[in-house]
Amino acid sequence: MTRMVGTASIRPRTPARRWAFGGGIAGLLLALPALAPANWLADALAQASGGRLLLTDARGTLWSGSAVAVLTGGPGSRDASALPGRLHWSVGLAPSSWSAIELALRQACCIDGTMRLRLQAGIGRLRLSLPQDAPTLARWPAAWLAGLGAPFNTLRLDGLAQLSSSGVALERVQGRWRMDGQLEIQLQDLSSALSTVRPLGSYRVLLDGNGGSKDSKAVDSTRGGPTARLSLQTLQGPLQLAGQGQWAGQTLRFRGQAQAEPGSEAMLNNLLNLLGQRQGPLALLAIG
Repeated sequence: MTRMVGTASIRPRTPARRWAFGGGIAGLLLALPALAPANWLADALAQASGGRLLLTDARGTLWSGSAVAVLTGGPGSRDASALPGRLHWSVGLAPSSWSAIELALRQACCIDGTMRLRLQAGIGRLRLSLPQDAPTLARWPAAWLAGLGAPFNTLRLDGLAQLSSSGVALERVQGRWRMDGQLEIQLQDLSSALSTVRPLGSYRVLLDGNGGSKDSKAVDSTRGGPTARLSLQTLQGPLQLAGQGQWAGQTLRFRGQAQAEPGSEAMLNNLLNLLGQRQGPLALLAIG
């Protein structure tokens, strides 16, 4: 007896079916990045910041999501401080560019409108730049800095930190960060839980990636890489602060001094003792 074999089992796949199958696979591959979870962005930021800036409780996708912004003292630190509310982001192609993407950030407590960052990636290279037409970028409560650990967790600051820039770019090349341009932070009407004097003053912190010159770069003698220079000056107030430092990748070194304005010595003497080693009327400041 001859056994009949069904024609469906030996019928070759038609070109139309092959195209449909290939299209389905292509669609799946294209959909995977679109469905990438928000944790991908959180993980990338944690790695880039050395674990000091975290996005916790991340929701949504890599392209449109939200999270809680937290400052910490880094891996192993018990210090952490979160901003109120949630940070919202969206990612898309940057205007007038096919090789860069734009990250739009919104947060009711701290960002006026939308902060827009441009990201451009290459082989072993990542560049993050801020626009030049938005001098004031964000305002945060100074108490948020307590999450970074010492000395901020001891000082327990109150006041406002305002971030501004006339244009700055951070670039990661072969695992090292370098900076072009300037970032300025104004610490306005600062007070501390360690002093009854309120406010202690207002201060200006400048991070200069140009090293004071467009054609020069500060060099970290221990790491052999470019650094950004840090300066601190007093704008007003009875507590006078000044100092200089360097930022190289994830390493910050700072040396400065604190002293009381004439007439405020008695009120600030205990605070100066806590800020650093005393040298007559001065308290010597050191980080890193």
